[in-house]
Amino acid sequence: MATKLPIVETFQSIQGEGAHAGRSAFFIRLASCKVGCSWCDTKESWSSQNYPLQTVDNLAKDTVIAKKQGASFLVITGGEPLHHDLTSLCEAIRNSTLSINKEHMPIHIETSGVDQLSGSPDWLTVSPKKHFPPKKEILKVCQEIKVVIHTKDDLQFAEEIAKIAMAQKETTSHQPLLFLQPGWGDKEGKNLTIEYIIRNSQWRLSLQTHKWLEID
Repeated sequence: MATKLPIVETFQSIQGEGAHAGRSAFFIRLASCKVGCSWCDTKESWSSQNYPLQTVDNLAKDTVIAKKQGASFLVITGGEPLHHDLTSLCEAIRNSTLSINKEHMPIHIETSGVDQLSGSPDWLTVSPKKHFPPKKEILKVCQEIKVVIHTKDDLQFAEEIAKIAMAQKETTSHQPLLFLQPGWGDKEGKNLTIEYIIRNSQWRLSLQTHKWLEID
């Protein structure tokens, strides 16, 4: 279990995407990503060598401060956060934030799903990539699937991913929320996404509202 992690940045802001868009959140952005999406807007986070290691205890203290300042939940993102073992970090955060209102800060992890799950998050968002597909076991336990759309091939990939995740419906009550998110500034992706969602009621629209608002 990692007791120190490479941190790109920590900040409190508004969650801009997906099911929890519009809510106050505290973000911990971890360095390192081998997925390498061409459209990634945080390419500076790909290498862990450029960032200092921080202890999980200090990160937990920062999360406590954010909770006192109104953050509703914690988002662990990247980079690809699950390149790291998040067990110690999540345990430290739960233990530290439990003293406030006798409830720990809900922990959300945003991942591409290419690694094993760690940290036992309260909410798991998988943003799968067709050039580096996610593990099936990750899809079957996530609460939210968010697929970025640029081309028609991305829509087909989204349907394939949804079938894997929804296969659990036959044996459990688990059913993740399904989101399509047009690539930022991509007119074709925007049109494809809107047209598809209009005709497919199981999918919802996710927008990067923080970019429209010009906030972090």
